Amino acid sequence: MAETARIRDVIDTTPPFTQGDADAMNARYADVPTETMLAELLAGALAGRTAAVSSFGAESAVLLHMIAEIDRDVPVVFTNTQKMFGETLAYRDTLAETLGLTDLRVYRPDPRLLAEKDKTGLRWSYDPDGCCAIRKVEPLQRALAPFDAWISGRKGFQASTRAAIPLFEIDANHPGGSKLKLNPLASWDKARLDAYFEAHKLPRHPLEAQGYLSIGCSPCTSIVQPGEDARSGRWRGWDKVECGIHAPVDAANLPSF
Repeated sequence: MAETARIRDVIDTTPPFTQGDADAMNARYADVPTETMLAELLAGALAGRTAAVSSFGAESAVLLHMIAEIDRDVPVVFTNTQKMFGETLAYRDTLAETLGLTDLRVYRPDPRLLAEKDKTGLRWSYDPDGCCAIRKVEPLQRALAPFDAWISGRKGFQASTRAAIPLFEIDANHPGGSKLKLNPLASWDKARLDAYFEAHKLPRHPLEAQGYLSIGCSPCTSIVQPGEDARSGRWRGWDKVECGIHAPVDAANLPSF
């Protein structure tokens, strides 16, 4: 209760959250250990109001382990685009079982949208933005509708376009209004992640050893070459760096499905 009161001295915990709230939280938690920050929020001001979103990709186990150590009942959202690697689906189940996650929520594309907008299943090959909007953005919007905040696993080292991501930001990419987005691992580098994997004996994604350092949908994910950014294997050959769930889009200009 003391910690909850402490947070409420910093921000107004009544949604919708504002940029001022995000700025205040960035200042409050600038030097606080990641696990401590998550414990304070998930057991305090954001308890029952927050979901974790995971791709169950190469580094996902670190954040999911931290959350499970605090509260295994925190909802974990996975969007199955129906273009995922089979290895990712198997890893999702293995990791959820290993960590004891009790509320794994799997969302899929709306079949009516697929029938109308991607009947052949090949939209990824000529319009990857449109494919992501149908298969990733729209299902995630549905999944996050009941929540005021969500947790992302983005890290700054993954790509130059992610270098400046903050711990807290406002996500306007939702029809029901803005949400607070947490990026607890924003400042973590690869060495620190690897050390966490080793310390806690966490299972690795089976494709990581083959050179897939950032793992999304199978048609749009390739092996990362030495010296490349970790996310350079995503949408190779396209002028595209994000699927759309992290784009700072105004809620009035959501993707057109």
